Amino acid sequence: MGRGEQSGFTLIELMIVVAVIAIIAAVAIPQLRASRVAANESSAVSSLRVLHSVNEQHRSRYGAYGADLMALQSAGYVDNALGSGMKSGYTFVLAGAASTWDCAANPTSPGSTGDRGFFIDTSGVIRFSTSGVASVLSPPIN
Repeated sequence: MGRGEQSGFTLIELMIVVAVIAIIAAVAIPQLRASRVAANESSAVSSLRVLHSVNEQHRSRYGAYGADLMALQSAGYVDNALGSGMKSGYTFVLAGAASTWDCAANPTSPGSTGDRGFFIDTSGVIRFSTSGVASVLSPPIN
């Protein structure tokens, strides 16, 4: 190197690096969001399956289904996260009685934490809705 020469990046080189990073981010961020939504929805469906199983256990032991998530948590059937009604970006609301129960699971922030709402009842069939709260009339998941 000669005496007046300096090493380093030129402004053009830095701009090219920033542009490449921006392109990579533009491709990766939507995929990251889609992966997070899929993981949250999978967790919600799994939690509903757990609720079906523990409600049957609760009925066998106590003669009635759990009245709500707090009752199932107090009896030691579900963990604190599910017992609180908030888990993996979904809000769970369970209503039970002696001979029936149902539970809705909806994204806490629709479009961000999940795209679909889910529903399960005594039948054990998990149903979904892509446009709001799922109910007994919604189609079943496969």
